[in-house]
Amino acid sequence: MSLYTPIIASDAPEVDDKTIIQDDSDTKLQAPWKVLLFNDEIHSFDEVILQLMKATGCNDIEAESIALEAHFKGKAVAFTGKFKACFKVMGILREIQLVVEIEG
Repeated sequence: MSLYTPIIASDAPEVDDKTIIQDDSDTKLQAPWKVLLFNDEIHSFDEVILQLMKATGCNDIEAESIALEAHFKGKAVAFTGKFKACFKVMGILREIQLVVEIEG
């Protein structure tokens, strides 16, 4: 007695040669991503604000709001956009060793 059942060609599912397998990796890179800024006790508010302005292009009021949220809540969304843009922003924020990560 056999422990397996052989698949006969007529039992196999039909495969349509025109089926397209879509690679969604590019779509994932386009999806909304976030740069999270975490609170630390090393940098002054002025350092963080200036670096946020440099990295994101936001004004001083927006940068101060992000810095205060990170300070009081432990983290804040510093930037939202496509993955490549977030990666660039993260690199600029890390120039002064700010603690950041990308979340998608």
